[in-house]
Amino acid sequence: MSSRPLYAWVVDDDQSVRWVLEKALKQAGMESRSFERAEHLLEAIDSATGEASPDVLITDVRMPGMSGLALLERLHSSRPELPIIVMTAHSDLENAVAAYRGGAFEYLPKPFDIDEAVELVQKAARSSGTGDDPVAATNGSIASMIGQAPAMQEVFRSIGRLAGSSMTVLITGESGTGKELVARALHDHSPRADKTFVALNTSAIAAELLESELFGHEKGAFTGADSRRIGRFEQADGGTLFLDEIGDMSPALQTRLLRVLAESEFYRVGGQTPIRVNVRVIAATNQDLARAVKEARFREDLYHRLNVIRINTPPLRQRREDIPLLLGHYLAEAAEELGTAVKAIDAEALEALQDFNWPGNVRQLVNASRRLTLTAPGSVISVQDIPKDLGGTDSPRQASKEWTRMLAAWAERQIDNSKEPLLDQAMPEFEKTLIKAAMLKTNGHRQEAAKLLGWGRNTLTRKMKALNLD
Repeated sequence: MSSRPLYAWVVDDDQSVRWVLEKALKQAGMESRSFERAEHLLEAIDSATGEASPDVLITDVRMPGMSGLALLERLHSSRPELPIIVMTAHSDLENAVAAYRGGAFEYLPKPFDIDEAVELVQKAARSSGTGDDPVAATNGSIASMIGQAPAMQEVFRSIGRLAGSSMTVLITGESGTGKELVARALHDHSPRADKTFVALNTSAIAAELLESELFGHEKGAFTGADSRRIGRFEQADGGTLFLDEIGDMSPALQTRLLRVLAESEFYRVGGQTPIRVNVRVIAATNQDLARAVKEARFREDLYHRLNVIRINTPPLRQRREDIPLLLGHYLAEAAEELGTAVKAIDAEALEALQDFNWPGNVRQLVNASRRLTLTAPGSVISVQDIPKDLGGTDSPRQASKEWTRMLAAWAERQIDNSKEPLLDQAMPEFEKTLIKAAMLKTNGHRQEAAKLLGWGRNTLTRKMKALNLD
């Protein structure tokens, strides 16, 4: 039996990455060969035969000249048996899906754990290296999913692995974590991408109406059914039906849903003719369905039918490193939506928002971005602009600075819109406001009001006369 070591080839324009991988692979008993550019690797692999050929290839995505994805496509055609691991510092959904579509064995976001990388190379070498042909690109748009955190990278990898598949998927996660975005991405990167995507929140519809909403009804099926209605299953025929909050569905509807999943057939409410459909079902829930099964609140056979593949969307508090990226994206969206300039965030405000627990997850962050765009004065969001329900505080120090922030915002507007000197505009209004506050506090006693203002009584009288406050 041959004692030939495993050969892993690495192509990356970053010398430090090549060096680290070479050392780690050598310590694991593997031989390695490194290249700075994809073109150099192609020249070498064309002449490599027998024992000199690589068992596994590790490639970066973004490099000078040919990209890693272009290299992946080239080698998948010429050497389909070669397992290829794609690594990138620009780890997003688009790159993940493109890597798996191109036939990648695995997708590895940078920075990676070196032991994990070595283990992945060994796993790739043990595999046959063969796989399905790459899926043709679809016209579906990439869902707006952002994330560099490990938990989000796992979501991206799952979507990438399922590209080309029409398997049933169960998406779990707290409310506001983006379960519908995942469902849309699964649809957009599936063979059904050019067909309809239909979404339905089953908990948002009254139980007595949900059956008709899902399966449709015939004319006269019940009071108020004045005409035939096509249900969501028929609307999604050939495409994807996303059923959100599936855990709230009644036992009777669970039974009907199970039959559709098993037989691809159902009856409209009041109908006598079976309707056959070809629908991919993606379900989502914020509940623990396994527990609901034990408590007899959810059918066990339906649970197993839905739980073919599971994707968990992480709560925002478990991916705090993504908060700056998300804020940048959604503040820009809010500015466009509201027709205003994009607001920046200073370091202290960003730290406060990253420390916040975000019980409403990404949905709450989206709404917070709109709110801060509307309410924060000036062009930069500071920690004083953050309301208490988003992790801000009502400290006396912050309260004392409120008027200065408002003044700064006013000054910015006046500089843009007025040629009159700022102090000539501001000082009379400034003094008038303070005098009114002091007089109100002292019930109109000028001696006491003057003391609060730090003036003598005669100065207060003169000022009030000049400002027409008598």
